[in-house]
Amino acid sequence: MNADAKKAVLRMIPYGIYVLTADDGKGNVAAATVNWVTQTAFAPPLVVVGVKTDSGAYKVLKDAGTFALNMLGKEHKGLAFTFFKPAAVADGKISGQAYRKGTTGAPLLDVAPGAVECKVTSIVEQGDHHIVVGEVIEAHQAKPFTGRPDAAILEMKELGDNVFYGG
Repeated sequence: MNADAKKAVLRMIPYGIYVLTADDGKGNVAAATVNWVTQTAFAPPLVVVGVKTDSGAYKVLKDAGTFALNMLGKEHKGLAFTFFKPAAVADGKISGQAYRKGTTGAPLLDVAPGAVECKVTSIVEQGDHHIVVGEVIEAHQAKPFTGRPDAAILEMKELGDNVFYGG
């Protein structure tokens, strides 16, 4: 296989940017930027997310059995970079961002225009990112959207010409 072609073609897949959060109830809170996310079923509503297996976020999510996906708006480019690093909880904030606990206990970022809380239903353990399947059990919308909701989401391509994932 031509490695350059593989990388270029796989980078053609568009990605939204999200912050996955979880709280295991034992003092371990995680928040990490993720982009391998899609909805896979309507009934029940299921989403899948790829989570790096050696990350702290994966361990906390797996122990918690629940997580939230906080959608980032186009104005949140800086937050995507903030949560590329391990999260720190201090002064009631995660990496400097105000949050509240959702129904599942997962942190919901105050600045997120939308978020879903999910119960882990299965994990596919293959590769360097495991696929976490979550049933959406709660949805949060900060305010009504104007226009298409998918037009409001921050996308990987908006982070700069040299920011890629995949390939």
